[in-house]
Amino acid sequence: MAKFYSVGVGAGDGSYITLGALRALEQADIIAVPVKKYGEKSTALEIIRKEFDTDKKEISELEFRMSGDTKIREESRRNSAEKIISALKDGKDVAMITLGDVSVYSTCTYVHNAVKNAGFELEIIPGITSFCAAADKAQISLCEGNESVAIIPSLKSNLLEKYIADFDTVVIMKSGNDTDVIYDILKKYGLENNAIVSSCIGMENEIIEKIQKGKSYGYFTTVIVRK
Repeated sequence: MAKFYSVGVGAGDGSYITLGALRALEQADIIAVPVKKYGEKSTALEIIRKEFDTDKKEISELEFRMSGDTKIREESRRNSAEKIISALKDGKDVAMITLGDVSVYSTCTYVHNAVKNAGFELEIIPGITSFCAAADKAQISLCEGNESVAIIPSLKSNLLEKYIADFDTVVIMKSGNDTDVIYDILKKYGLENNAIVSSCIGMENEIIEKIQKGKSYGYFTTVIVRK
């Protein structure tokens, strides 16, 4: 029976790719690449090309629409899953790559569940998350002893204030457009000097610095707040 691999390729640096990920890529007949629209550049694909020769593999794009319309998003997920299942039915092993780790806000989850329901063999390969890589590069710990960590997507100010009160560390992912709002909330609690912004970790334009108001960051931005 053909096998489906969900592969976390890490946080931007080719050296973060694990031996398990390389093994899965070598095993696969097809490398499935999630994109927001067909034909666009894939960061995940560029990462694996630093460490793995993709020329010998079939590359299959999977379109995951980022529409505000739930029906459009669900249709693109369903189409992507059907594309993978069709390849598996043809007896081809498929490795779907994703940035960071498969278990953290990953598009792989939607396809994985559909493939599981179709009865095919599955394997998930863990990857290094952006916030773990950022904390290590900033030389800070995410948690020690009995400390707790909260991870939230983008920014919802009411959630941020709640989690700052309840947790020792708060990680805010995909927060590039919200750093000014984050700064203002942190300043309210005297924590503006306790936040690290990481953007494009492992890439050429990598940024790791204390949060600043009035500075814009890209899509791949994470804020770590350590009380």
